[in-house]
Amino acid sequence: MFDTFDFLKVVLDTITDHISVIDDQGTIIYVNKSWIEFGSSNGIPPSTEWVGVNYFDACAPREDPETMAVKSNIEAVINGKSSSYYHEYPCHSPLEDRWFLMRVNSLEFNGSRIVVIAHSNITERKDAEQQALHLSITDSLTGLSNRRHFDKFLTDEWKRCIRSQMPITLAMIDVDFFKHLNDSQGHHAGDECLGIISDILKEFAKRPSDVCARYGGDEFVIVYGNSAMDESLVLMLKLMDTIRKQEIPNPDSPISSTITVSIGLATAYPGIDSTEEEIIQAADKLLYKAKDGGRDHIEFATL
Repeated sequence: MFDTFDFLKVVLDTITDHISVIDDQGTIIYVNKSWIEFGSSNGIPPSTEWVGVNYFDACAPREDPETMAVKSNIEAVINGKSSSYYHEYPCHSPLEDRWFLMRVNSLEFNGSRIVVIAHSNITERKDAEQQALHLSITDSLTGLSNRRHFDKFLTDEWKRCIRSQMPITLAMIDVDFFKHLNDSQGHHAGDECLGIISDILKEFAKRPSDVCARYGGDEFVIVYGNSAMDESLVLMLKLMDTIRKQEIPNPDSPISSTITVSIGLATAYPGIDSTEEEIIQAADKLLYKAKDGGRDHIEFATL
């Protein structure tokens, strides 16, 4: 009923995956319409003749470790050492971030091995995964990291500081008499207060080795990797002053008519026989000491 080749070509040209077929030498023997259109959208003339071109010369000309690993795995399929290979990779354009899934499968045809390579756009899936990941590690009210992310970050940073033999500092921060604000002004005012404080905290934790998280309720934590007490203390004193200058009303507070914070600040030099729980417990004790000392106060110590 249909000419087999022409019919199959029409079918393949309706597929949105970018498909190329190569022989056992890596030479391209077929590409579909989506392959040509994708090349055109990336500056390759539509008239480019793909058949006869070596796939690796066209698609993997670099010699960085990742590209060489991908090439090696495709060659394993070509040589019959593997039946298939899958690889997710970014292919961003100046206008958008894009992610693709490469699927490599071999088959025998007329006594020869040929390999089908299909590239599927998985950007929507990757975006959904990134959004889900962001939600899973972010506090919904403040936009800061949540307790789950803090726990993992501190564990990883603790191990890194063991390897590098560098100090790590943890600040535990509590909003003074926050319950008074909630009781007198309402929970909406309390939420606004936490939002303002969170925005300030973000400005004090910007390095890759820093994290700022909502620890629970009106309590926050900041981790400073590769940081000793002297520099961290300067930052925390500045943080306290910045919050005071916001003059967030807290009329029923017994110590100030505006919001203040108390801080417990601990520095540790992680060793192979120590755990991150030690610095958490130390900062927590220092925080309670600051609160017992009248609040709007900082207590600090190096372990």
